[in-house]
Amino acid sequence: MLETTAETTCPHCGESIMLFLDLSVESQEYIEDCSVCCQPMTVYYSAEGGELTELRVESAN
Repeated sequence: MLETTAETTCPHCGESIMLFLDLSVESQEYIEDCSVCCQPMTVYYSAEGGELTELRVESAN
């Protein structure tokens, strides 16, 4: 498992948050609650060769 962290901004409250990502999975989309405001957000990321190539976070409402 290739775990890493990525900093992004919550689409609801605008606060900076840290996400834990498994880069051994080439592409993943899931819903996670913001660690600051607890609102749901859709996290999408892709990786290639163990390196993060794309990260998007959108409101899940």
